[in-house]
Amino acid sequence: MTVQNIRFDVSTNELILLDQTLLPHEARYVTIETLEEAEHAIETLQVRGAPAIAYFGAFVLAKEAERLVDDPDFTRRLEIVGRRLIATRPTAVNLQNVIESLLELNSGDDFEQIAGEIKRRAVALYERDVDTYRSIGEHALTVLPSGGNVLTICNAGAIATSRYGTALAPFYVGKERGVTFNVFACETRPLLQGARLTVWELDQADIDVTLITDNMAAWTIQAKGVDAIIVGADRITRTGHVANKIGTLQLAVLANHYGIPFYVAAPHSTFDLMADDAIEIEERDAKEVTHIGGQPTAPVGITVFNPAFDVTPPELITGLITEAGVFEANETAITHHVGGTIHV
Repeated sequence: MTVQNIRFDVSTNELILLDQTLLPHEARYVTIETLEEAEHAIETLQVRGAPAIAYFGAFVLAKEAERLVDDPDFTRRLEIVGRRLIATRPTAVNLQNVIESLLELNSGDDFEQIAGEIKRRAVALYERDVDTYRSIGEHALTVLPSGGNVLTICNAGAIATSRYGTALAPFYVGKERGVTFNVFACETRPLLQGARLTVWELDQADIDVTLITDNMAAWTIQAKGVDAIIVGADRITRTGHVANKIGTLQLAVLANHYGIPFYVAAPHSTFDLMADDAIEIEERDAKEVTHIGGQPTAPVGITVFNPAFDVTPPELITGLITEAGVFEANETAITHHVGGTIHV
């Protein structure tokens, strides 16, 4: 996959972003110059995918740190920047983990040194995580049936991470090794991220993919003989509860009904070991439900419930796939495999 979603020039602090709201019709890159523009990019899903948002936030924090170097109130103001970035995505935990880890460097009075170290850490995190997502793909190949029919939702691919993706990683790594899959992709509300992004990037990589609507999942599993379901995650708690794009829970329920495995693929930065099943769920603008292409499709003023995520309980999850391997979604296994490895 050659598409790069984020570009950061360490010498000039230029931060360029692939505007994913324009895909698949246009691959346009935009330059992010201010904190306000960065907040807007996250909130409007110009940048999306929990891992990619975390890298993007890290680069924004690095830019702001360098901008604030001559400010005597550097420490407090940089802390505010970090908290504002975290507030843009209350459900996904990757951004919070990365920003809080970088803010641990915000101590002392050598502001130039602090800014430089934040930038070095941010870049190192991005570069290191290419190996992380390849490892996820390799581990996923050990449990997914070669040549099988695999269903996914949302976009947990290369443009949602540094490369390879999480749920889509086995398809990319498999292609490199000559292992093929037949991928079925749910269109995914909100903003049709499966239809616009997953289908687009897999097609770009010449990986077999079939698009379905979200409400076709049950019949597709039955009619097409789906062998497994694999999804990404925005937050995984210490108890094994998984917050992911809305529609994930119903896929887990269907997998349980049809007796097929349901896997969640995510890096360690997606885990929140301080949380149990109490996860704040972001709700989005009602117009994403009442309008299509800017045109109304529902009665004016109708009440809308539009959660962006749902939470899947651990008893519906066959296994968690991370850079450390495949393990059960329970507190003991998560603490063993993930504890102490989250921060950069």
